[in-house]
Amino acid sequence: MSSFWMFVINDWIFAIPMLAMSVCGIALITWRILLNRGLLQNTEAHLETLKATLLKDGIKAAVTLNNNQKDWLGVLLFSAGIKGLGNGIPASRKEINNAVEFEIIPRLNFLLPTMLAIAKIATMVGLLGTVISMIGTFTKIQEAQGGVSEQAGSIGLALFATALGLVTAIPLVFSHVMFKAQINDFKLQIKKTVQKFIEMATTLKTPLKP
Repeated sequence: MSSFWMFVINDWIFAIPMLAMSVCGIALITWRILLNRGLLQNTEAHLETLKATLLKDGIKAAVTLNNNQKDWLGVLLFSAGIKGLGNGIPASRKEINNAVEFEIIPRLNFLLPTMLAIAKIATMVGLLGTVISMIGTFTKIQEAQGGVSEQAGSIGLALFATALGLVTAIPLVFSHVMFKAQINDFKLQIKKTVQKFIEMATTLKTPLKP
């Protein structure tokens, strides 16, 4: 641990930005996990509630009810579909498709490019720090009277830059891959949910209040 702090003190120009990237990476991963929690849960019960509200109170009341739920994905998805119902099922489907393409998918990918960028930059900065530190170390070795043994510690310090870069990059790259897989699962869930919504909408026989 003392060697690590020597690295932070001696090579602070690399260590501090990389530590900042590590903290930022942890924050981004946590933020993305929180954003993905509870999406499209209990859709069956929610659709039944929306159906009853549409039949009794109309489109505006159903939109208000839907907007009060915590699931942001469900809010965007169902609100678009409900608003389109005033012009029929095809219009509702079109509104849903627009919401998915222009609002939902971008929000599902939110923070992922930043995570991948930090992972790549951290790796490169770590390697750059190692190269620069080792160039300085080998220059001192050539000038030193005591030989290589006195500079072994300096070489070890130089390698901390690479290690810190990898420690930052590996969790970010892993999380990026996992979140991408989760987004694919969400896309499949969205298709199933849209189909359920359309099936529910086709059972609404009476004209809906605006």
